Amino acid sequence: MGTTTGDHHQHPHQWVNLSAKRPFAKALKSDLTETFFPDNPFGGLGDLPAGARVFRVLQYFVPILEWGPKYTLSNFRYDLLAGVTIASLAIPQGISYARLANLPPIIGLYSSFVPPLIYAVFGSSKNLAVGTVAAASLLLASIIGADVPAAEDPQLYLNTFYTAAFFTGVMQAVLGIFRWLKGMLGMKHFTTKTDLVSVMHSIFFYRHEWRWESFVLGICFLFFLLLSRHLKTKVPKLFWVSAIAPLLVVVIGGIFAYLVHGEEHGIPIVGDLKKGLNPISISDLNFQSRHLTTAIKAGLLSGFLALAEGIAVGRSLALMKNEQIDGNKEMVAFGIMNIVGSFTSCYLTTGPFSKSAVNFHAGCKTAMSNVVMSICIMMVLLFLAPLFKYTPLVALAAIIVVAMIGLIEIKEFRRLFKVDKFDFCICMVAFLGVVLFSMVIGLSFSVGLSIIRALLYVARPTTCRLGNIRGTELFRDAKQYPDSLSLPNILILKLGSPIYFANAGYLRERITRWLEDEESVRKKNGEDIHHVIVEIGGVTSIDNSGIGMLNEVHANLDRRGIQMALVNPRLEVADKLMSSGFIELVGQDWVFLSVNDAVTACRFNLQESRNKEDRA
Repeated sequence: MGTTTGDHHQHPHQWVNLSAKRPFAKALKSDLTETFFPDNPFGGLGDLPAGARVFRVLQYFVPILEWGPKYTLSNFRYDLLAGVTIASLAIPQGISYARLANLPPIIGLYSSFVPPLIYAVFGSSKNLAVGTVAAASLLLASIIGADVPAAEDPQLYLNTFYTAAFFTGVMQAVLGIFRWLKGMLGMKHFTTKTDLVSVMHSIFFYRHEWRWESFVLGICFLFFLLLSRHLKTKVPKLFWVSAIAPLLVVVIGGIFAYLVHGEEHGIPIVGDLKKGLNPISISDLNFQSRHLTTAIKAGLLSGFLALAEGIAVGRSLALMKNEQIDGNKEMVAFGIMNIVGSFTSCYLTTGPFSKSAVNFHAGCKTAMSNVVMSICIMMVLLFLAPLFKYTPLVALAAIIVVAMIGLIEIKEFRRLFKVDKFDFCICMVAFLGVVLFSMVIGLSFSVGLSIIRALLYVARPTTCRLGNIRGTELFRDAKQYPDSLSLPNILILKLGSPIYFANAGYLRERITRWLEDEESVRKKNGEDIHHVIVEIGGVTSIDNSGIGMLNEVHANLDRRGIQMALVNPRLEVADKLMSSGFIELVGQDWVFLSVNDAVTACRFNLQESRNKEDRA
């Protein structure tokens, strides 16, 4: 507790508590609890019997134990409708995205069977629908295909996908625990690259393979799918038309190709799809191959992409229902889902926006809709899979094109340009990098820029000079409020970020520059600075380098005959400043709860100094 060793504190004010030192073990426990369990899920466990405590803990880690016992038949009616609806979307999307990844189409159906069951057990979102996604499929194909061409060794290519899914799952689970145009033309030969130049070159290089029949059919499918999307936008209640449109395209396309013998008339088809559930693929995971690095790279990059999409979609839909999801639980659920998926012939899955939005609008109540979808896919795998052999590849191409068009959000481009120009630049770098080079290059450059920006914020934190709002006791950023008043002989600065080795040097130089600039301005008016008040309420933590910086600032001010004052140090910061002896160096009398208290003390001290000079 601060003490009154000087008479400049004769005015009343609130004291800063400097004696609340926490034992290390207690502080560590508090920090770990806040990191891993910020929602305090185990509060009140001590009052429960042992068995109830165990079940309560299990409910936290396995959400189905929480909502399952309370599940009702009325909820199931909604989940049944939603599950059947998203299953109708999962079939064409699964086959299409598997083709996009150069995988056997049946893999897309496998990936819509097992992962949703796992997510229903461990996921915390009531609205998310699990499945494969176009962007991650394309990214995986781009990375893995560059090292293991699908045409040269299809089995090795497939095994690398499984291995990548395993590493995706491990990464996502660890993060959760530690909080961290081809098909439209009927072409048979095509580039494995994804940049615009290579794609256009390949289209015209193999122009002798163009088939007008395939192109015309593709345009018809594309028009129908785009029309269904437009209808959903204009009449939201007809969302189900857009949801079943891909399945209608597959079914109608398959019937048409069967009746006209499409393969004989320039309309390639999917080919044989074998019946049966997912074969076990754990023995196909290859951790000793020279391609292991590729699998890890593909798994991590696509995993981050899928994780960002899944959690963002889950939170957006939860917000619309005034619900909450736990990001940590979602990471763990995605991780377990992809690890189990890699053991059962699945590749990367997450919560795609299109399927989740359909699930939401279909009225889902719980994750049971994923179970219903999984059962529907199981029935297809057991009995109906061979019927999809006549699906025209052009139908899948149309579904993929519409999905890709949906990824381009023009309104979001405009919003970013209006709100944050730097974010807009990052977005454009990602877009142009993907279009002109590859997904890996585009994402790498955009992520790199984001990291640079974050490092700049960390290494160059915002500091400001505070001024007094006229007629009040409030002190705010003088740049934001140019009419605020500077106080005679007093400079007030505010630090608003953690202080540690990365930014300590910058903050020392910035405080010195603030002081020199103010001194040069005020000396023109015959005024000197006698007090510097540093408001550190926004400093959430400080390390040894930060404390050293404050010592240097204090020494610099002391040489100039300027008194330093601190305002509102947080518990952890105050603890370290006390332990290091810095508070004793400044003086406990010069640590205040508010800027106004510090200003009052400085004015009192200045008046006392003038009185002494007058008496002398």
